[in-house]
Amino acid sequence: MGRVPRARSEARQVVAVGADPDRSPQHLPARHRRECRLHLHRGGPLIVVAPVLVTGVAGFIGHATARRLLDRGETVIGIDNVNDYYDPRLKEARLATFEGKQNFAFHRMDVSDVEGVAGLVSDNGVTRVVHLAAQAGVRYSIENPFAYEKSNLAGHLAVMEACRHQPQFEHLVYASSSSVYGDKPMGGQGFSEDEPSVMPVSLYAATKRACELMSQSYATLYGFPQTGLRFFTVYGPWGRPDMAYFSFTDKILAGQPIEVYGEGKMARDFTYIDDIVTGIVGALDHPPALREHRVLNIGDSHPVGLMAMISTLETAIGREAVKIMKPMQPGDVTATYADVSKLKALTGYQPQVMLEEGLTRFARWYRDYYKI
Repeated sequence: MGRVPRARSEARQVVAVGADPDRSPQHLPARHRRECRLHLHRGGPLIVVAPVLVTGVAGFIGHATARRLLDRGETVIGIDNVNDYYDPRLKEARLATFEGKQNFAFHRMDVSDVEGVAGLVSDNGVTRVVHLAAQAGVRYSIENPFAYEKSNLAGHLAVMEACRHQPQFEHLVYASSSSVYGDKPMGGQGFSEDEPSVMPVSLYAATKRACELMSQSYATLYGFPQTGLRFFTVYGPWGRPDMAYFSFTDKILAGQPIEVYGEGKMARDFTYIDDIVTGIVGALDHPPALREHRVLNIGDSHPVGLMAMISTLETAIGREAVKIMKPMQPGDVTATYADVSKLKALTGYQPQVMLEEGLTRFARWYRDYYKI
């Protein structure tokens, strides 16, 4: 999309901070309450807090993260280009859940828009960014490689450039991926951030690893703290239709067979969306020291076999799948398994939702959303 010339004027909804008396800054971490400014207002004092910028706010994780931040009294500025990688109507429906939120503003903008992103950060005094905009999908990266260069690499650089020029900038939290570990064997312990090397086997994974290295250099050069979160297979209501659990549900309810790759011998560390968001917000509230960049795993730490996931999904939706076994696809990995000990030590992170409950919640949402 084209550049937004005056980003502030193109918001879907004007930011009006502090209008909800039930969501005062007492809901915020102490360090952010101390930074509040008090303004006079006809209905009483108006508390103004530096907003959080959330990129990819129409996406699965961005939408859920913004809602959590709003629920605790934050002001959120969200950006998204609402592309058609999957059905944009779902993205628009996510955005519709923000209607009426007086402390939320949306800008339809590509994250690689250097001037647009910089304008949003500087004009609104943003000191914290949760950067979740990216071109997702391992298999799609084989067919459309240049989409990943623009969104993942140029987009990440645009965000970092905006952050480094912002006075008193506090923390950039961004989305990395478990795919950076490559196709490593799953032993008795989870994948650790301290692995001496990572071997991406897809372009998507390579761009995520490249973003980590870019962030390391910017943290060192320009002194602003950054945290990269390596997400492990996120699922739940409002999820992405290209993910296996979602596409399987589509086909099972339509009476169509599902294609099971890797002959069903794959395993994933499925992590429920609410648990992921808890980890994101916890990491945001615990920035590293100046000039420090860190990466943290964020997963469930309980890998589940693909066939076991399918069985659980069948129970959740009340139908059995017709399965067609397929070989492993290029760029895919056999298993993922998160060691979350670092995130737990930092924030107390402890996943709460087991796969059975999470897929039951997803199935309930799916039937409600699609009126089935």
